[in-house]
Amino acid sequence: MGTPKYPSPTKPPASTTGRSWSARKIAAATLQTIERTRAFSDVVFDQITKDLVVSERDRHLAFELVYGVLRHYITLDWRLNQVSRKPMVRLPLTVATTLRVAAYQLLYLDRIPASAAVNEAVQLIRKQPGHNWSGFVNAVLRNLLRQPAPPMPDPAVDATTSLSIRYACPPWLVERWQQSFGLLHAEHLCQQSVGIPPLTIRTNSLRCSRSALLTRFQSEGILAQENAVSPVGLTLDKCGNPGQLSALKDGSCYVEDEAAQLIPLLLDPQPGERILDACAAPGGKTTHLGQLMKNQGSIVALDRDQGRLDRLVSNCARLGISIVRPALYDLLEQSDAHRATGPSKAHDALPALLAQPFDRILVDAPCSALGILRRHPEGKLLKTLSTIQQAQALQYQILDRVCDLLRPGGILVYSACSIEPEETTEILSGFCGKHPEFHPEPVTPWVPATGQSLMTNHGHLCTAFQTFNMDGFFACRLKKSS
Repeated sequence: MGTPKYPSPTKPPASTTGRSWSARKIAAATLQTIERTRAFSDVVFDQITKDLVVSERDRHLAFELVYGVLRHYITLDWRLNQVSRKPMVRLPLTVATTLRVAAYQLLYLDRIPASAAVNEAVQLIRKQPGHNWSGFVNAVLRNLLRQPAPPMPDPAVDATTSLSIRYACPPWLVERWQQSFGLLHAEHLCQQSVGIPPLTIRTNSLRCSRSALLTRFQSEGILAQENAVSPVGLTLDKCGNPGQLSALKDGSCYVEDEAAQLIPLLLDPQPGERILDACAAPGGKTTHLGQLMKNQGSIVALDRDQGRLDRLVSNCARLGISIVRPALYDLLEQSDAHRATGPSKAHDALPALLAQPFDRILVDAPCSALGILRRHPEGKLLKTLSTIQQAQALQYQILDRVCDLLRPGGILVYSACSIEPEETTEILSGFCGKHPEFHPEPVTPWVPATGQSLMTNHGHLCTAFQTFNMDGFFACRLKKSS
């Protein structure tokens, strides 16, 4: 999935190499870097910690602090503003971040002693150069502990403010969700944004069956259960660091939300066909297409980011997918200067890879990613209305570029990890209006029977308003006239 990319984070100072930082110091450094660079939280966290000596326990706590603060950012600031003589927006970033990390522990974590959270916050801020804010931080946090929690804003008086404070969603987003989907659905989306997503994996059917993988996990003492809709999905619990799973290392599975696992099913690729994955990296849906094709045929996988494309090549190798031809190529530039990369060097160079028409095309488009805020909670802090508008412009351009690459009678699936009208129904109607040779088809035949509730009235897939605990995806299927 090609979501809009934030700038690369600033690297930590070279002096951190080999040093040991506390979990709270790591969390504070990560959060400050996210705000300064507007980078993805997981990327920043990995960059901050890669040269540090960190125990698994501290790494886990630091990760929880980062994601917890990002998920509850607006609520934390609202609570802190009630007990501070200075509003959070006027405090130096280091001070505000220290308060948020400590407040999250005090308000949301019951296994950390309050004294430990307060004392370490005071020590952390005391070590910062410049003005000594330790007394101020101590006073604010002590007030937070002593004073009773204020009542939440009344939804009957101001529903937008109430939902924004209760679920830490920016007011602009709460308001547009109410306008687009109604109050009840808006609250559902807000509530989902503060939830912790399940750890879901996709069975690599080229290596084993889902039942065999389930048995394997159970034999290893890992709690696992089959997903209700995806025929190859499993949800894991209490498995420790997922990166250390033996089944992940040997290519028996791939970490992927259940909603994302449904998208390749809609394309229904067949063995021996020629497929284009237009926005492929890091390869989740690409490798799933390869599974469905039984590793027979050809998949041209394009992406404009070399780092993400490298991950695709690695994932293909780990999962045993050999039919993928990854290529560094920007569809928006349409430049002959782009080159093939990885295993594709042994095959046709671009643009020759695009010279022959494709049987099927997947456009898992760059989008606002507002359907996966629980996985990327920094989006609640960094995204704006312009994020949606910019994504829509890219989506139109990509569809316009790839539609001529599809053979007559071929199938195109468009998907996005967003349910915003500008990126879903408006894109579909605008594209079909400009390209009348494309006709929407209901996706019902390709969605398992247990997932029929995910169908919209127009036969498209929308996973946002359901009880399956999936990410928010939209997808539609288009057929090109013969």
